[in-house]
Amino acid sequence: MDAATLNAPPLEGDDAAMIVSTRIRVGRNLEDFPLGPGITKAQRNTIMERVVKACETFEGDLKGTFYPLATMKPAEQRQLIEDHFLFK
Repeated sequence: MDAATLNAPPLEGDDAAMIVSTRIRVGRNLEDFPLGPGITKAQRNTIMERVVKACETFEGDLKGTFYPLATMKPAEQRQLIEDHFLFK
């Protein structure tokens, strides 16, 4: 994603003043796995295992804790919601 390659006219005047914020969401499936509606529980578990394994290699600012929803304790869930890391 390179903003310099976008072909869009510049916003001017009132058009630019109407924009308060923007959000861009990019999502893709992992290689060899179907998108959400066509994926099995076993495939979801495999993806979770792979992602957790990859995240365990993170260091410094990227290092963190993984909380699986299926086994999350209510107190952990409440705290993550209060901290705006988990959404209802």
